Amino acid sequence: MTDAHLRGDELIARRRLAAPPERVWAAFTSPTGITAFWGGSHATVPSGSVTVDLRPGGEFALDTRAPDGRTHRLRFVYVRVTAPHELVFDEPATGLRTSVTLRPAADGTDLTVHQRRLPPELRTAQAVDGLAAILDALAAHLRQPGPTPAPDHVTTEQP
Repeated sequence: MTDAHLRGDELIARRRLAAPPERVWAAFTSPTGITAFWGGSHATVPSGSVTVDLRPGGEFALDTRAPDGRTHRLRFVYVRVTAPHELVFDEPATGLRTSVTLRPAADGTDLTVHQRRLPPELRTAQAVDGLAAILDALAAHLRQPGPTPAPDHVTTEQP
């Protein structure tokens, strides 16, 4: 179960995942993985809409499609990429910064998603529920059988 809460202009979510950090990393950094879980229960991510340039200064982008068919393009720029432990990325449109931290646990991975500088329109219970739903969808995706990729030992930071 995902524990998510607001603290001022921050949204913090934690979840224990039954998969090794390398597999969780692959879900967060591959177009196939992002497509599988990013929309949570409130949207879908159309196949082929995800692009990933996994390096500081690189960006990833995706479309989300709401149940009514409306599509919204999201774009993020990587600040720090430390495989398979930490991703930090910014959303240029809002200034939102997201840190994804993966820590090995005895039975999988402890995941923390920490969003800072939330704009006022995202400081809502709906945003909390949305992030929790995304992490619930990630957990469901990781329960499906799949290979564990070899870790990509990249440690870089944008200047």
